[in-house]
Amino acid sequence: MPRRNPLLLLAISALVLACPASCADPVLLPMAKDAATSLYTIPVRDGANHVHVIDLAGPLLWSTCDHIPANIPCQDPVCKLANAYRAPSCGIAGQPCSKRCKAYPYNPITGRCAAAELVHTRLVANTTDGKNPLSQVSVRAVAACAPRTLLERLPRDVTGVAGLSAAGLALPAQVAASQRVANTFLLCLPRSGRGDGVAIFGSRGPFYLKLFLTGEPSSGDLTQTLQFTPLRSRPGNPLYYIPVTNVAINRAQVPLPPHALSTGGVVLCTRVPYTALRPDVYRPVVEAFDRGLIRSDMRVAAVPPFEFCYNRTLLPPTRLGYGVPEITLALEGGKEWTFVGSSSMVDVNAKTACLAFVEMKGVKAGDPAAAAVVVGGFQMEDHLLQFDLEKKQLGFAKVPIISACSNFNFTRGQ
Repeated sequence: MPRRNPLLLLAISALVLACPASCADPVLLPMAKDAATSLYTIPVRDGANHVHVIDLAGPLLWSTCDHIPANIPCQDPVCKLANAYRAPSCGIAGQPCSKRCKAYPYNPITGRCAAAELVHTRLVANTTDGKNPLSQVSVRAVAACAPRTLLERLPRDVTGVAGLSAAGLALPAQVAASQRVANTFLLCLPRSGRGDGVAIFGSRGPFYLKLFLTGEPSSGDLTQTLQFTPLRSRPGNPLYYIPVTNVAINRAQVPLPPHALSTGGVVLCTRVPYTALRPDVYRPVVEAFDRGLIRSDMRVAAVPPFEFCYNRTLLPPTRLGYGVPEITLALEGGKEWTFVGSSSMVDVNAKTACLAFVEMKGVKAGDPAAAAVVVGGFQMEDHLLQFDLEKKQLGFAKVPIISACSNFNFTRGQ
């Protein structure tokens, strides 16, 4: 074995110490929306081309891989990270570890789980400067190898799930540790049929999108338009919570039961296609929305899963979608997250558009075990979202109408 050069080791150590977590380039992955399931996916290349569903609450990276199991003992800190969160529906999780560490990945749609071996792998991706792809990198990661039965009800070409929670073995933390970038990530979720959205790990900005008409980069860094609110968590729960104080329709506060929003909280969830509200929150909000329409004769028959549907020809068109009442989540510190027509209404057929907010099923009004509001994927689409897990804050901004999340440049040198 060749002798190590002590001067070289000293130089490398000095460089590592001098290089903060933000000195490396962020890691870029395209993101697609599956039309059949409304789930969002990213490609993960680890020697083969795989597709993973992203899950904001997922604590692990797992797939139906055939790697050689890693010999990780039960006492290893990695084993503790792999078992930090357990799905409530996973009865087999929490079994005593005997020799080699096991993880218990779960399907975020069915809730099913399985015992799985941990493996060492490398993920191939591009870096980015926020405008273009730069160079290819190999990201070291620990993943779980799950049986194919765990893929039930996931998109046809999917081979696993990429968890994006704040857990130590979720994808953001693993990219941060491997690449020496910040433990933060940007999401720009695409709308169906518009092309790929963007996921960038280790970035607080800049972030640019091309313009619709010219294809040229937009004139501004969209991270400069972000508003920020705290990201909160609850013990034993990998969900992302945001502090919402009230809901307003056209700037008028909706009268909700006392403590309705603080009981259960407000969470962000990519595995739910449309924002779901607990019954005690749903009824006051949707009825206030309905009363706020310009005409009272717009209402038509419900189209499941939506209850409040309208005649599209009577809804006034605007640059921001249908001209319907704005729905605003009032956040701690005076910040507001507002959903205009493009984020609140969905076309269900040639004649009908529906309010894309649904009532939670199987929960009772005021149930503290259920979130008050689950902000779904449709409402987050064509927004720039920054999940800063170091500062514990969420940045959010609507993408300007002159562009879309599908307008990132994935071609080098443009």
